Amino acid sequence: MPDKSKIFFLLVIFLVIVTSPFIYNMVRTPAGVVVKLNTPVIDNMTVKQCILPKEQMIHDHMKILNSWRDDVVRGNHREFGKIDGVMYEKSLQLTCLHCHSNKSEFCDRCHTYASVSVYCWDCHVAQKENKL
Repeated sequence: MPDKSKIFFLLVIFLVIVTSPFIYNMVRTPAGVVVKLNTPVIDNMTVKQCILPKEQMIHDHMKILNSWRDDVVRGNHREFGKIDGVMYEKSLQLTCLHCHSNKSEFCDRCHTYASVSVYCWDCHVAQKENKL
């Protein structure tokens, strides 16, 4: 086989081309994204807590929002429950964005980092952000 070197060279070129996007993303992607939680509402809280534990909200927020959407739209069940005597609604704008009013820093930064396009704003009107 006199063309072994050509085949080997072409195989190496092929592997470099195929793996280059993965290598590029490993090199350029930072370890994580920094989210700013310093909104006026959160800064004024004596106990900074969400409606669910932080880790659960990080990993399951889309499942929670989809479940809320189905409960509210299809079943008209709007109450989430009481936490420390405060009743929370199943509402993106009245519950989530009440505290996390910095949409561009809070929502958009993570979704951009994860290359996720959200469809929340297809139905909801993005509220005006509270700038610090």
